[in-house]
Amino acid sequence: MTTILSIQSSVAYGHVGNSAATFPLMRMGVEVWPILTVHFSNTTAYETCRGPVLSADDLREVLLGVTERGVLGEADAVLSGFQGDASIGAVTLEAVAAVKQANPAAIYCCDPVMGDVGRGFFVRPGIPEYLRDEVVPYADIITPNLFELSFLTGTEATTTGELLAACDTVRSRGPQVVLVTSAVLPDDSQDVVGMVLSTPEGAWRVETPHLNRTFGGSGDLTAATFLAQWLRLGDPAAALAETAAVVYAVLKATADSGKRELQLVAAQDELVTPRTRFDVTRLA
Repeated sequence: MTTILSIQSSVAYGHVGNSAATFPLMRMGVEVWPILTVHFSNTTAYETCRGPVLSADDLREVLLGVTERGVLGEADAVLSGFQGDASIGAVTLEAVAAVKQANPAAIYCCDPVMGDVGRGFFVRPGIPEYLRDEVVPYADIITPNLFELSFLTGTEATTTGELLAACDTVRSRGPQVVLVTSAVLPDDSQDVVGMVLSTPEGAWRVETPHLNRTFGGSGDLTAATFLAQWLRLGDPAAALAETAAVVYAVLKATADSGKRELQLVAAQDELVTPRTRFDVTRLA
């Protein structure tokens, strides 16, 4: 059975961070060990948000407890998302090192959450640089959006060729697999949203219909789903296709419901067998 150690935020109401990753992964048949960085009532996008921010020492205690069970060698991967400060990033890297020591075949998937097109940076000052210089080079897989990829490489991709070159640049610094989410370029149709996957074996693109709204937690769901499919299928194009189908199914169910939070329970069957499939095009 595939097992993932997931270090992310958690909310009681709604679905972001581990609250967007744990149930979908388990529904896909993946064992998840969630380590929480915060436990909030809801996301900070609401008028009020309450709950504790856990310290680096709190995370180390939880990680130590898992280590004491003697099970780290069972973990196939570590997954991380939003990191509130550099101390949390340091614990994440400690966890990755511990898991890889216990299981050298384990991989690290980092969603370098820092900002987005139209919003700019929404993390604390210093976090983008810490992710770029300390965390991303240590990862095997990263899942940036277009804004985050631009920051990581110091370039702005406006064409497919420039996007692939940016992926090559970041891959030369460590991570060998780069999934660019929401890869919408100036000449792309406004009716679709693209994802681009770059690996040593080649590059691929998939497009899904644009649903004309934003979805909190969609990036967390995408990173978790892609990691699970990468581990399960071992085929880049197939993992990309399955990720697009699963994520679109959840977002479509959410849009159709008219509700604000991801409809993970309502769309749970499609987490395993999505009804709508999308063609994957090889780029390189």
